[in-house]
Amino acid sequence: MMFVLGILLLFAGIMFSVAWHELGHYLAARKFGIKVPEFFVGFGKTLWSRQVGETEFGVKLIPLGGYVRMIGMLPPAKGETLGRSRRTGPFQGLIDDARRQSAMDVRPEDAHRQFYTRAPWKRIVVMAAGPFQNLILAVVLFAIAIMGIGVPTNSTTIATVSECVLPASAPATDVCPADAPPSPAAAAGLRPGDKIVAFNGAPVVENDWRALQEAIRAASGTVTITVERGGERLDLTPTLIRTEARDLDDPDRIVEASFLGVTPVRTIARQGPDAVVVAVGDVIVRTGQAILNLPERLPNLFGSAFLGAERDQDGPVGIVGVSRIGGEFLASAEFTATQQVLFLFNLLALVNISLFMFNLLPLPPLDGGQIFPALWEAVKKRIARMRGRPDPGPVDAAKLLPIAYVVALLFIGWSAILLVADVVNPIQLPF
Repeated sequence: MMFVLGILLLFAGIMFSVAWHELGHYLAARKFGIKVPEFFVGFGKTLWSRQVGETEFGVKLIPLGGYVRMIGMLPPAKGETLGRSRRTGPFQGLIDDARRQSAMDVRPEDAHRQFYTRAPWKRIVVMAAGPFQNLILAVVLFAIAIMGIGVPTNSTTIATVSECVLPASAPATDVCPADAPPSPAAAAGLRPGDKIVAFNGAPVVENDWRALQEAIRAASGTVTITVERGGERLDLTPTLIRTEARDLDDPDRIVEASFLGVTPVRTIARQGPDAVVVAVGDVIVRTGQAILNLPERLPNLFGSAFLGAERDQDGPVGIVGVSRIGGEFLASAEFTATQQVLFLFNLLALVNISLFMFNLLPLPPLDGGQIFPALWEAVKKRIARMRGRPDPGPVDAAKLLPIAYVVALLFIGWSAILLVADVVNPIQLPF
């Protein structure tokens, strides 16, 4: 039951993110007087729709995105009417048909409300509004997760006390060798449940285990550790031992550091706004790198979908895969309800960052494929004004239609492979 609930929650969240994206386009278009006849989530056959004013809102069968249809997306060819262009070329017929269909959607009374007639900066705002809606939603979700719920962190309360001192290069063992010296923590009387509140007289920030760890490693000799135990404060004086330890930033690197011999209790602690900024920035960078690496991920994805190859656990995942991950996490008994809610918020925020980044790519039919021509048009108009020349008119986005069809076919193929891989060879969570 929880598995199904998790799938439904993630799927509903993704569909809301798509609708939220399209709402950005819709509101910006209405703000600038552009007519919007349709607002749909999904593609294909219409499952439900309702006319509100001049716009039909609805849901379609295939949940692979959504769209807002604005009139006049393609400008008329220069010197031409609704007839076919005198130009020739392998794609000219396709361009002419698309341009004619775009013009036929425009009623005479709506001629002044076409998309292409708006200033370039307004068209940029309309097309960028969708992706930035996803960015806003991602920031809100991260803020709720990080500031409202908290993030998993190491507290300054002791979970375990090591019995002896073992170098980091020694084999892992639960039994201390006879010649191993007792750990400073054990010798000084530190116990599980002790909350460290000061180190060598300096207050310890609650839940800032990293700062405490760095202070311990940098110290030497006998130190004073103040702990809270049973409502009282005690000063204990362990003598630190220098030994081999794993570097805090690079666990594969062995360094020499002072050793106390305690591990922290894991907890969930709320963070400030700066943590939200850092999280969003980090995810944007990692998502950008992942998008750039998509072509090299294709062989593994194809192999895992059709050839039985092992699925890359860090590879791309589709709507079905994301929903399934949410279901598996929610169904797991290893996590508390708080951890599960936190995971769902973070996962949905990651989805929205991906939608934000992907849709800004300067490729039609993505939003960036309309932003780029508008930017180029703005540059051309500025240059013409500087040179005292007449307005060059709108950039003909219809010429990019062949690219749009190729990109759309590639996207459909990629989505199909992702769907098969997510069904037959899904990414497995490490628990």
